[in-house]
Amino acid sequence: MTDLLIADDQALVRVGLRKILDNEPDINVVGEAGNGQDAVAAARQLEPDIILMDIRMPVLDGIEATRRIVGDRPAARVVILTTFGLDTYVYEALRAGASGFMLKDAPPEEITAAVRIVARGEALLAPAITRAVIEEFTRTPAAATPVPPSAVSELTPREREVLDLLARGLSNPEIRQQLVISEATAKTHVARILQKLDLRDRVQAVIYAYETGLVRAGNK
Repeated sequence: MTDLLIADDQALVRVGLRKILDNEPDINVVGEAGNGQDAVAAARQLEPDIILMDIRMPVLDGIEATRRIVGDRPAARVVILTTFGLDTYVYEALRAGASGFMLKDAPPEEITAAVRIVARGEALLAPAITRAVIEEFTRTPAAATPVPPSAVSELTPREREVLDLLARGLSNPEIRQQLVISEATAKTHVARILQKLDLRDRVQAVIYAYETGLVRAGNK
């Protein structure tokens, strides 16, 4: 059973999401919050597995609330709720520790699927958002090429290849096709990369690859 907290300043949105998710046998909505500060407090008290977090809320916005919740409980998964697919704050939300995003007006089946994807420990990272992250690095020129952390030396040559493809937004099936390996092998490589580099999920892997200079924006 997945315990879930809904944080949105619009009561109608909260009611709609609860109605959709409460009907699922494997999802339990344990609480609601109308602003970011209340979301942080509720997350501490209720310890939900997943928090659906509106990116724009009063008192404390969704980005800072996400940062505090993940800081308190690294195992907690935050899915950002946004009105626009390429919200200008998505990049910062991902850096704050969010495991993905979804549109508020997504169909009910997509919302429930998103919750289950994140509950399995996977990142909900659409190719469009991966491109947005990459474009952010393109717009922000680095003063110097960063030196990759020592942990990178623990990656095998194949894992470096997989990390490069991850950073370009490829899914496991696409990685399988690109490297001519099985999907199970691709999944294993991804899991080992995350473990060796102490990363939460694919979202962090994308950001890590660019911020450490392992992948340069614009390179193919």
